[in-house]
Amino acid sequence: MTSAQTRRPDASGDASPASSAAASKAVETATFGGGCFWCTEAVFQRLKGVRSVVSGYSGGRVKNPTYQQVCTGRTGHAEAVQISYDPSQVSYAELLEVFWKTHNPTTPNRQGPDVGTQYRSVIFYHSDQQRKLAEHYKRELDASKAFAAPIVTQIVPFREFFLAEKYHQDYYELNSQRPYCVRIIRPKLEKLEKVFHDRLQDSSKKSAASGAQ
Repeated sequence: MTSAQTRRPDASGDASPASSAAASKAVETATFGGGCFWCTEAVFQRLKGVRSVVSGYSGGRVKNPTYQQVCTGRTGHAEAVQISYDPSQVSYAELLEVFWKTHNPTTPNRQGPDVGTQYRSVIFYHSDQQRKLAEHYKRELDASKAFAAPIVTQIVPFREFFLAEKYHQDYYELNSQRPYCVRIIRPKLEKLEKVFHDRLQDSSKKSAASGAQ
């Protein structure tokens, strides 16, 4: 398992060096923890402007942790997703809006049936601008009482991201009929389709309830 900081570049086949450099500049990174990464990955994969989403571990003390180690709660990592996106098509502020509206940011170290520090709500910012946007949005949501309880989402600097095991990647896409996907992930996708229909990729504009892949 390797750190996603040094993982794959956004290669584009036969692109020239100049066009590849331009493409890489157009892509930015966001890292969020919103409970089980199977859920968060499935949500952000459907947004316009998102180039890729990978599941992994961030915010901990152990290099290259395994899923089993993270599940003990002793490594300090959160289950997280790393998102590569085109800011000309989707802004960081829009990603934040989707993040906060597709999980419960008021429950410390818990999302539904998933309990533990690895399921905490957390934003790992990659720049001062991301930090300012996240803190501003959090204050606005609390001030407007958008949720019944105060937001407990952590906003912390990004340090490292370790790619999760292969079987965690594209989990919903490959396992949509499994009980956890049906009971937990599919309702989130139904909400996403209802609230953010105009921001979804064309291939995602279908009923999440159908489970069609």
